[in-house]
Amino acid sequence: MQKKRKNRDRDGLYRRKDSPYWWASYTNAGGRRTRRSTGTADRREAEAILAKWRVEAHRGRHWDEQPERTFDELMLAYIQETEPGGQWFRPAAKRLYRTFSGRTLNNLRPQDIRAYVRERKQEGRAASTINKEIGLLSAAINYARREWGWEIDNPATGCRQREPEGRVRWITRKDAAALIEAASADTRAKHLPDFIRLAVNTGCRKGELLGMEWKRIDLQAGIIHLEAEHTKTGRRRAVPMNKEARAAIISRARFRAQHCPASPWLFCRKDGSRIADVKRSFATACKRADIEDFRIHDLRHTCAAWLVTAGVPLAEVRDLLGHRSIQMTERYAHLSPENVRAAVARLDDDSHDLVTLEKQEEEKTA
Repeated sequence: MQKKRKNRDRDGLYRRKDSPYWWASYTNAGGRRTRRSTGTADRREAEAILAKWRVEAHRGRHWDEQPERTFDELMLAYIQETEPGGQWFRPAAKRLYRTFSGRTLNNLRPQDIRAYVRERKQEGRAASTINKEIGLLSAAINYARREWGWEIDNPATGCRQREPEGRVRWITRKDAAALIEAASADTRAKHLPDFIRLAVNTGCRKGELLGMEWKRIDLQAGIIHLEAEHTKTGRRRAVPMNKEARAAIISRARFRAQHCPASPWLFCRKDGSRIADVKRSFATACKRADIEDFRIHDLRHTCAAWLVTAGVPLAEVRDLLGHRSIQMTERYAHLSPENVRAAVARLDDDSHDLVTLEKQEEEKTA
């Protein structure tokens, strides 16, 4: 195994099982070993690209010469190497291309990023959308600086926009039961009650549930496995099943056994094809149950709200929902007033101690 790695580094080009392209191994201008995709499956073309990179590294190392780096070169290489997960990535990259394609990164300044932000605001885009876009550019530049030794500034630093507090709409268990009952009345969407039960009991996103395959469900262990490519954040996680979630999955298993035993999808039609969306049937069920201003994603909020009000620590809620950071989970902190109540009660204890000390001092001076 070690011999193979030595040959790889000496040769400069190698293959990876997870990529159709040739990958290159060389020493960058900073003296660090760099391994990156050439973006081509043609061996000769890959050799030419590697030769170009080696010349650039030599000039940077010995002559302090920095080649011009373009936005297109950056994004193409970054996507090929990292393949970030999540539905947000594609539209963010597409919108960045509209403005920055053909631009030289060496000459890109913070004022250019701020101008982009102003333009997006004028188009009516939310701060969260803008942050995803400039965040993607910033992540790509930082990756290039760290992994490839590119000596370029990051003009996106400090351009993040302040985001308003996120929406938190959830329903009670009584309302959830009414919603499931209303969904059961729709004979054309017999999958909807199980979808709702799973969503409020696992906290999974709509895309994670509708894209769920049977091979990722372990009924014996009571675990649903989500790999990086299945999640919005691009991080794998394991979701445990409670009794309600397990019952919903078994209900889907019965449907599959009766109509389409070979279907790989948890939520499928009688012909085994995947169910793409539940938006229309869900809206109808909400109307029947007399539940207003309630979206499919609010089922996830409902799961989080139930957990927090039951006293589950925010860190555990974060891990279950797959949030990137605890800050995203803290939007539910106000649903656990008992924690704050216990903290405020400490003031009563401190006040009692202070009064006792004051009385003791008065007795000494009397």
